[in-house]
Amino acid sequence: MRNNYTKKYNFHQIFILLLISQNFHPILAIPTDTITPTQPLTKDQTLISPGQLFELGFFTPGGANSDKWYVGIWYKEIEDKTIVWVANRANPLSSSSTSVLQITENNTLLLIDGQTRNPVWSSDETPATNIIAQLLDSGNFVIRPENDDEEQSYIWQSFDYPTDTLLPGMKLGWDLKTGLNRNITSWKTPIDPAPGDYTFKINTNGLPEAFLTEKQKIKYRSGAWNGVRFSGVPEMKPTEIITFEFQFKSDEIFYMFELHNKTLYSRLLVNHNGLLERYTWIPTNSIWNRFWYAPKDQCDGYKECGLSGICDTNLSPICKCMMGFKPKNQIAWDLRDGSDGCVRFHKLDCETDDFNVLGNMKLPDTTSSFVDKNMNLDECEDMCRKNCSCTAYTSSNITGSGSGCVIWSTQLVDMRQYAAAEGGQVLYVRVASSDAVHSVGVGSGNSSGKTKTIAIAAGIIVLFGVALCFLSKRRIYQRSIRTRSENRGLSERSQELLMNAAIIPSKREFSGETSTEEIELPLFDFGTLAMATENFSDATKLGQGGFGCVYKAMLVEGQEVAVKRLSKNSGQGVEEFKNELRLIARLQHRNLVRLLGCCVDMEEKMLIYEYLENKSLDTILFSKSFSLYFGHSSLSHHIHH
Repeated sequence: MRNNYTKKYNFHQIFILLLISQNFHPILAIPTDTITPTQPLTKDQTLISPGQLFELGFFTPGGANSDKWYVGIWYKEIEDKTIVWVANRANPLSSSSTSVLQITENNTLLLIDGQTRNPVWSSDETPATNIIAQLLDSGNFVIRPENDDEEQSYIWQSFDYPTDTLLPGMKLGWDLKTGLNRNITSWKTPIDPAPGDYTFKINTNGLPEAFLTEKQKIKYRSGAWNGVRFSGVPEMKPTEIITFEFQFKSDEIFYMFELHNKTLYSRLLVNHNGLLERYTWIPTNSIWNRFWYAPKDQCDGYKECGLSGICDTNLSPICKCMMGFKPKNQIAWDLRDGSDGCVRFHKLDCETDDFNVLGNMKLPDTTSSFVDKNMNLDECEDMCRKNCSCTAYTSSNITGSGSGCVIWSTQLVDMRQYAAAEGGQVLYVRVASSDAVHSVGVGSGNSSGKTKTIAIAAGIIVLFGVALCFLSKRRIYQRSIRTRSENRGLSERSQELLMNAAIIPSKREFSGETSTEEIELPLFDFGTLAMATENFSDATKLGQGGFGCVYKAMLVEGQEVAVKRLSKNSGQGVEEFKNELRLIARLQHRNLVRLLGCCVDMEEKMLIYEYLENKSLDTILFSKSFSLYFGHSSLSHHIHH
């Protein structure tokens, strides 16, 4: 009896001593990186990875006054505790000091609330025996057989259940073998790790790409993986420090990144405000540096320019329609709202349709696309031509000479165009034959003759622009125009306004000066004007005179202009044309309609003016805007005709 009493007394004494030791020692690091069936983890203890890189333990994100506790993983050497994984994010513990994380008799890792004695989180059950739980230097917390540390032997791992952070080596995506679809979801608030409203995940339908969603609504789209990067993330460039990987297999689709220097810290985070951010740790300044985030501009917004619309931050407004398309809602478009997108000028005719080439594109949403990684681009084009429902096609991989095939049979949505040096890839869009222009953009990753034609056309345009910048004498200018007229073909025409200045030199004879006066006018492309006037249709004709017709045109930027197309039989040659340019350019006045530019293409010669509504003379004279509109119904009429 005495012995039993003594044993009971000693047991209670030991229990009290344990409580005292826990109360007076806030955090005790276990001299190991593992939890065993005989060595659980209590609230005031932590695990530390072998290389002292990561730490696992109990924490409270709400400060000293918080009564909510969690088990999580953070960086060991960073004082400002940066949490990268949370076990019980939706089920906090009470403040009881007797909570424990332990391996149970049925070989499950179990977290028990010390106050209620209820389990709040557990790993998957497993029939394995003799297991341990270990924290690795990668930040991965794994359950494995005690005597087998090979990765393929892991029974469970935290990397399969990410919270709001993607670490190096962690996979984002789908695994058929395990049935897992891994994604990262924001915290609810900065002090509440419960799942928030924002999720970053791989969409495995069609050609896989990544979506950032807000309550299941797409907020941002990365663009499809093109063998080098996501087509909508031009900043995504492999370096000696970091590399990116994307696997697209029948049993596994995932994205991940790796750091080659394991002592460097980088993480991808979905924050509670709905931003996708990549951070790197700067040890010299002891700060997390945000060097990339999305969405970062208006064009990153999903469907910003609607169906068949292209977003381009280098334009103002940022939305434009593809060649062969026009704004669906012109009024909203004029008010800089492009969300209604664009519609075709002309209906498609399967047998005669052609393809326009768009360069430096973030590919359209690929959810409903068809993908064949074994086809080449010519085979892809052939399949698209034969399928009357096909709206666009491109290569699925731009590395080397390009490979694979992606075909869209639905309307194109969420497209973006980048500057040539930024990224993107070539996209071939189906249009009616009357809307086809074959040098709309420049891309990479193709070996077909079509790409070579694009590159040649781009080279000619660049060379022409450089030449125009330095030409100042009449003889050089005439030779350049003559050479361009002889060599330039239809395949070189572009939808864009050429930003090269056409210089019309003339001597200042009346002032006695011998220096050359240079009048700079923008040079418009023939293809642009043809598209803007619906191929100079009668519906856009404003009038007709002895020297040609005047058409109303809508440029891709939404600007209305008047185009005077000189008749080929007017008898007006290049010299007469330049004389008219000189005269009108010198007559620029606030009371006269402005000359905006010109166009010379083979036998075509055109003048582009600002467009003003025609009104009666008394309306003009008594208008409050008299000084602005004076001359359009009289003098400008004579200039046009």
